[in-house]
Amino acid sequence: MADRLKQLYQHISQTTTPPHPFDPLSSVEIEYAIALVRRDHGKLGYNAITLSEPKKKEMIAWLADPSLPRPRRMAEIVAVDKDSALYDGVADLKDGKIVSWEKLAGVQPLITMEDLQDTERVVREDPKVIEQCRILGIDDMSKVYCDPWTIGYDERFGSDVRLQQALMYYRPHVDDMQYAFPLDFCPIVNTATGEIIHIDIPSVRRPVNTFASNYMPPDIEKIGGYRTDIKPLNITQPDGVSFTMNGREINWQNFNMHIGFNYKEGIVLNNISFNDRGNVRPLFYRLSLAEMVVPYGNPEHPHQRKHAFDLGEYGGGYMTNSLSLGCDCKGVIHYLDAEFCNRAGAPVTIKNAICIHEEDAGILFKHTDFRDGSTIVTRGRKLVISQIFTAANYEYCVYWIMHQDGTIQLEIKLTGILNTYAMAPGEDTHGWGTEVHPGVNAHNHQHLFCLRIDPQIDGQKNTVFQVDAVPGEAEVGSKENFYGNAFYAKKTPYKTVAESQVNYNGATSRTWDISNTSKLHPYSKKPATYKLVSREIPGLLPKPGSLVWKRAGFARHAVQVTKYQDGQLHPAGRHVPQTSGEPSLGLPEWVGDGNDKIEDEDIVLWHTFGLTHFPAPEDFPVMPAEPMSLLLRPRHFFLRNPVLDVPPSYASTPSQVAAGKGITDLADKSSKLAFRAALETEACCKK
Repeated sequence: MADRLKQLYQHISQTTTPPHPFDPLSSVEIEYAIALVRRDHGKLGYNAITLSEPKKKEMIAWLADPSLPRPRRMAEIVAVDKDSALYDGVADLKDGKIVSWEKLAGVQPLITMEDLQDTERVVREDPKVIEQCRILGIDDMSKVYCDPWTIGYDERFGSDVRLQQALMYYRPHVDDMQYAFPLDFCPIVNTATGEIIHIDIPSVRRPVNTFASNYMPPDIEKIGGYRTDIKPLNITQPDGVSFTMNGREINWQNFNMHIGFNYKEGIVLNNISFNDRGNVRPLFYRLSLAEMVVPYGNPEHPHQRKHAFDLGEYGGGYMTNSLSLGCDCKGVIHYLDAEFCNRAGAPVTIKNAICIHEEDAGILFKHTDFRDGSTIVTRGRKLVISQIFTAANYEYCVYWIMHQDGTIQLEIKLTGILNTYAMAPGEDTHGWGTEVHPGVNAHNHQHLFCLRIDPQIDGQKNTVFQVDAVPGEAEVGSKENFYGNAFYAKKTPYKTVAESQVNYNGATSRTWDISNTSKLHPYSKKPATYKLVSREIPGLLPKPGSLVWKRAGFARHAVQVTKYQDGQLHPAGRHVPQTSGEPSLGLPEWVGDGNDKIEDEDIVLWHTFGLTHFPAPEDFPVMPAEPMSLLLRPRHFFLRNPVLDVPPSYASTPSQVAAGKGITDLADKSSKLAFRAALETEACCKK
């Protein structure tokens, strides 16, 4: 052990290029952290080992002056012993020591992929489960499957024992899709002992469906095959990409940022800046999807337990896919891997966890003068940083998109398969779900995501304004508003945390400005701002006081703003499984009495958005991707349109039109490429 520790330490300390302080832990660093724990605390099982991010104040100083001492590499450790006791620790990888170690009671860590796989094996072998399957007419347990979920919270069992609930399915044939054959009972599994401690069985049994619904190629061939009128669409970049990578830092079209990754949030973007004609301006210190909850709307027991916190209970990083060219991403791709550890403490790598590529973004700007036909049209480009993770039945495709005009877009596409439950012939769903296939009930549900925005708009002191489009206050016929047509943007600054706890208002097209009030635009006299534009913001439908409402305190409001504090990253709490919501953890704790001042402060904006899903047959057996999107847009930030220097696809000035010319002949290489493309499309444009 001592020799291996020494070897690992030498490898880390003698690295020619030390890792960026925001870089995720490498496999060697993970192995070293585990060796330190084994030295001090013996043999344990590992739930997570991840970067303990540097203190913000220290990191900001180092980013401003890299000659300062580099922030220390620290590892957060979540470990479990043979009796299922949970430990939180932090290891200093520079000094080679455990600097904190705490045993936690009544708290459960997230469920890992190994836990999920173990549960399916346990379910198939348990005599009580076998008996229930035989009651439903199933004798071959190799055809029985389950989706293991955390139990959420069940007052019968509490939080002292680590539990999962097994949502049961059947596959008559190995290639059948099990969600067409849901079973009506739900075993509860002790994760530590591998025992079934209870089975929830409905008072009225529902038969097993006998009608398959599949989506793989052999099944499509049986119903007429694939359409044949789709011609190839090729994406080429003969001169390569327009971005450069330095480790995990990326430069693209004036943007610079660091691309991190962790087991819970997945992609984390740090230290985002924009080079405004030689002036590098800070935008955001950290952006991430911090949490999500998927509450289901069937009130019948035990469906009240179905409200998955997919990041806090399973980990968006742990569930991420290994992406492949031509399928998940197209074009010229740069990939980044993700490195974790398994239960035994061995490093695990997910290849191609992050895909980075460019896409055409359509028209960036265009104008045609109707008087003389002079025209300019410029096509835009976007940088896409993406991951896809699979949470049992659902896929979540997460795209962080940078636009040339400084806009940052977050797009999420939902696909995969509906969570289903058995239903009897003629059974009334009571409006809580939809029969999407004979004998298959898909329950109503929501997907609510929490975006964590840590801004630094031209500096660390920012203010959030609520912006509502409202009519002028003066009455029709008054001197101030005689014709009654006046309207304006009503901007309300949030001065305290309590004032910031607000919901969306579609009637006023509500948006939110994140502003630096000390930096005024020379023309508009308004502060430098990034505007949060988000329209898909359903309210949390479970009622106040409900189990979900208590556990998902972050989802009670569309926006909440808190004063920055190191370590406040997870809005549903650090350890989410089996929390009761009493007291509410995470964001409700940090809000406190709501009296903290947040005007011109170092702040964090928490934004909950998403969609409400009432399933339909078109969503089955596999769901067409449903997108949702939000924007962070610069306003009063640039002197004028910041993309005037993007080479046009076509341009003709009035004088060129009069002289019979059609293209602006510019000298640099990029403009020559634009010129060549414009020649190819000129005939079409003239039409």
